[in-house]
Amino acid sequence: MTTTTVPVQPAASAAQERPAGFAGLMLSEWTKIRSVRSTVWSLAVLVVLTLVFTGLFMKMGIANWDETNAAQRAEMRMDPTGTILGSGILLSQLAVCVLGVMAIASEYSTGMIRASLLAVPRRVPVLAAKSAVFGLLVLVVGEVTAFGSFFVGAPILDGKAPVALGDAGVVRAVVGCGLYLALLGLFALAVGAIVRHTAAAITTVVGFVLVITPMAGMLPGSVGEHIHAWLPTEAGFMITQQHARAGDLLGPWEGLGVLALWTAALMAVAAVQLRRRDA
Repeated sequence: MTTTTVPVQPAASAAQERPAGFAGLMLSEWTKIRSVRSTVWSLAVLVVLTLVFTGLFMKMGIANWDETNAAQRAEMRMDPTGTILGSGILLSQLAVCVLGVMAIASEYSTGMIRASLLAVPRRVPVLAAKSAVFGLLVLVVGEVTAFGSFFVGAPILDGKAPVALGDAGVVRAVVGCGLYLALLGLFALAVGAIVRHTAAAITTVVGFVLVITPMAGMLPGSVGEHIHAWLPTEAGFMITQQHARAGDLLGPWEGLGVLALWTAALMAVAAVQLRRRDA
């Protein structure tokens, strides 16, 4: 009597080995992002340089304390945490913006995005998984950077503007700094997904942060003040302040909420565009 051996189907075997669902997509995106050495090194250098610049700016502030006008000294004493976080955050937010754009725009440039979209025909889960992985990564790096900056800057300011982690508003400001960087990274990722061209998207985001926002602050009257206050980076940065300052139109959490709304709106546009346009 002859027995017949039924071969194992390769497709079935591959399906059993491949992670399914959204968790599988996140694992795939995590593998992609950590396998790019430039991203890993960029984040590491970002943390180190931010801490170095925070220390340098704080030392410069103390060295020039007597030459600083009374209003600036009073502001530093009232909000030492905001002073510490603000001294190094410019470098951090620029790096995060560039990385956010490159996280998705570079895949359009190389054509890698087509492979991801072929595997997931509905497309939107790919954007959601990429956003979740990148946002969580930046959140972790942002919190490390924020707490590191505080512990570098606080001892330097201790003689002129003492501050401790247990003081009112400090933990919220430091934790909020990491949240701000994570949302800003997702904001940049959404722009990259809409523009789909690395250089153009980076120019758009950096121009918005460094050019449009400061220029809006020069608009006259209360209308100009409200426009400036509701721009994403200006509003989101409010979360890093230990205490409210004179003339603030938004509170810390309100400002972060405005940045979150901007980011959600851009993500919605990117999702619609992803479903309707070819890669």
